[in-house]
Parts: sequence; structure tokens; C-alpha cells
Amino acid sequence: MKPMIPLLVAAVGVGVAMAIAPRGAGTQVKAKELPSLEIKLAATKFKTTPDAKLERAIVAGGCFWGTEKYLRQTPGIVATAVGYIGGKTERPTYEAICYENTGHAEAVMVEYDTNVISYRQVLDRFWQIHNPCTLNKQGPDYGDQYRSAIFALNSDQLKAAEESKKEAAKLFKRPIVTEIKMAPRFWMAEDYHQQYSEKTGRACSIDRSDHINP
Repeated sequence: MKPMIPLLVAAVGVGVAMAIAPRGAGTQVKAKELPSLEIKLAATKFKTTPDAKLERAIVAGGCFWGTEKYLRQTPGIVATAVGYIGGKTERPTYEAICYENTGHAEAVMVEYDTNVISYRQVLDRFWQIHNPCTLNKQGPDYGDQYRSAIFALNSDQLKAAEESKKEAAKLFKRPIVTEIKMAPRFWMAEDYHQQYSEKTGRACSIDRSDHINP
């Protein structure tokens, strides 16, 4: 269910609008800004190893500010970007995914060094940093843009994700509802969402209410 919060728009300067977003933190977002079509990942503090083999993964765990924050703190993850995926519209914006029933999820693309961390270990971290048992909801945020999902980039990742989901079931009080599917196009989110926690010191908290060992 989409947030039942009216869109409040106020003029700021000339030709710029600010919209109040349906996020628990009461975020102000630029309604007119269009995201870049080019996928640009930002480096984390972790350096690649010599002869590193870099691979990518895409996960959705609710508010992408928090998901990205905790993934960027994970050794072996060397770069990240936040964006939108899994919906029915092209070039989505934050305003659109909140109010226009686009079907897109807030997601994080990570690039990781396979000499340090495997895909299965990336997923292990993913289960730790969100609640995969709540359908279309994370903490105070609700709507299908906040759903739990894994978007596989190849058949090996798809198989590994299904296996990881089964193995992770024992970690939670309720069944996991995480969507697992092959990844459609990943659309970059607006610049002001990228590495939001590092820019502002703010991020969505982790909902661990269904973790057996919170």
C-alpha cells in the first residue's frame, strides 16, 4: 500500500520545487531533478586487492540510505550506488516511485572484490541489515518500493540467492518474503540520494524485530 501522505510542494527560488517525501525521516527531495542514465558507483574505504576480480550484486532492503550505509561498511565491498529497479516505468524518479505506483524498489548496486568476499557472503550481510519477513515494509516505511528483494545478474547468482534464502530462514521468527528474480535494468537514483549517510550523518535504522538474535 502506498503511503497516504499528500505531496507538499513549495517554490524555492526560480523553477525549483521541493517535495516532502513519505519517509520516516521527513526527507525533502528535489522534485525536478532527473537521475543520471549512466551508472556510477562510488568507492568505499576498502581498496581492491592485487589481481582483484570485481563482480556486482543488486539487493533491495527497504530505505536505500540505510542499506547502502551498512553495505559500504562491509570489507570487500569496494563501491556502491543506489537506484531503482523492478518496476514498469523507464527513468524513474524518487517522487515517481513514492506516488505513482511504478513498481520500482529502492535498491543498492555493490561492486565487491571476490578475493575478500563472495556473493554468498554479500547476501549474508544483506540478511543482517534488514528485515526480510515484512512484505512491502521496513520499519516505519511502507509501500512496494521498500520491499525486500535480490536481483540476480546471472544464473549462478540466481541459484546462490535461492540457496541463501533457504539457509537464512533459521535466522528469523517468521517466513522470509524476499523476492528473488533476474535483474531488469537498474536505474540510478538522484545524486542527493547517493551515499546519503556519509553526506548528512543520517540513515534509516535497521528493523531487526524478526531476527531471532537481534
